Amino acid sequence: MGRHGGLRVAIPGRTRWAITALLGTGVTVLSLLLVMGGFPPGGQEGRGTNNGVFGSANPMAQLGWGFTHTEFSADRGADTAKVAADRLLTGDPMPQNQHIMGWGARNPEPSPGKYNFRDLDRRLELIRSTGGTPVLTLCCSPDWMKGGKAGKTDWGELEKAPTPEHYEDFAKLAGKIAKRYPEVRHFIVWNEFKGFFDEDKNRWDYEGYTQLYNLVYKELKKVDPGIQVGGPYVVMDSYGPGEDSYASDLAGPWGSVDQRVLDAVTYWNEHKDGADFLAVDGSSYTKDDVYAPDEFRATEKFGDVTRWLRQEIGLPVWWSEWYVEVADENDDRNGWSEPHRTAVQAAAMMEMARAGVAAALYWNPQNEGKDCPGCLWRSTQLDDGGGELPMMKLLGKFGKEFPPGTEFRSVAVAPEDRPNVRVLADDDTVLVINTLDRMIQAKIDGRTFDMPGYGLRWLKR
Repeated sequence: MGRHGGLRVAIPGRTRWAITALLGTGVTVLSLLLVMGGFPPGGQEGRGTNNGVFGSANPMAQLGWGFTHTEFSADRGADTAKVAADRLLTGDPMPQNQHIMGWGARNPEPSPGKYNFRDLDRRLELIRSTGGTPVLTLCCSPDWMKGGKAGKTDWGELEKAPTPEHYEDFAKLAGKIAKRYPEVRHFIVWNEFKGFFDEDKNRWDYEGYTQLYNLVYKELKKVDPGIQVGGPYVVMDSYGPGEDSYASDLAGPWGSVDQRVLDAVTYWNEHKDGADFLAVDGSSYTKDDVYAPDEFRATEKFGDVTRWLRQEIGLPVWWSEWYVEVADENDDRNGWSEPHRTAVQAAAMMEMARAGVAAALYWNPQNEGKDCPGCLWRSTQLDDGGGELPMMKLLGKFGKEFPPGTEFRSVAVAPEDRPNVRVLADDDTVLVINTLDRMIQAKIDGRTFDMPGYGLRWLKR
């Protein structure tokens, strides 16, 4: 949903879209790179997974588990904290996604032909220096491409789509960025169909999006046929069980996906000029913020949707974002304890993994303060920041133990424990989740052990 941080506005067709406007300037060590015109290809070889990292000749759609940088990240803050965060990210190299405008990046083309890549340079250098696999989300567009004034940036209009007469201009900008950063081998086109809802037809303007997508796709492939391109990054909204509103056949105990969303995916698939992967996002709860049957079983939606997309579309499936905790009126997710939040996140990741997800990018809700629910590391704005938080520990461990292509195995679970635990295992490792807010004694895979409320336990087989 791409919606953590500063300015928040209501967008037709979505109940809660927020905008993260960006942030700050500064002279960095990237000045030399700016003068030189960008980053050189290659470098960092051997750091991170061999999934198209920094100019590899063999980019892959099966990137695995990673995260998206948002307004605040480890490229700014106290020097000691940035060092700590860099050490953390280098220790667990993974895919790292960045948007080209917003979410930590200024307007890349404030006026036609006038570029400002300082923020993107800085973010890409962070990814490069920590051995991550870089991904760029091609959103959002400069104001002059959507009815605004050249040279001006109105962050309240961030989520407007380019007007059709500027689709080609946006595609050219995408090509310019691809040439500047040849190490980036994976691009997602746009974010959540932002600005593409047709109020008159009460449906998504999938024709307009697909036209934009095809122009961008062609431009990127012109730069390098090996670049991996995907879309449509649509939100898999769902309604509760028994509701008739836009009900579809893609359903489960969690409810059913909005048929209008499936229509958008189907149209894009039938009219796209090509794609290397399919990107979506969504939440386990319904559009009415309801968990069905409960917050843990509601995560089955991620598995059901992934399987449906793989079968119907036939492309590797990426979750560009996923959410398990309902947001409050300020679009914050801070109502659960960290153990509760992490346990439900682990359950969601189990469902995606079982269904064969190719990549999943956690939306990292970093902020500047000490209290940062769901964040991956302590804020680098703090002198003692940059340290690992529970969600980072889960994301890194899960990515190492259960990468794409893992063959999962059955696990013996005592009958009395089955209602209370979630389990995922391969030949080597077992992950156990206690879904209760109290201590339990569980017997899993022939071993008996205590688990705290909402606790996670990794076992070796």
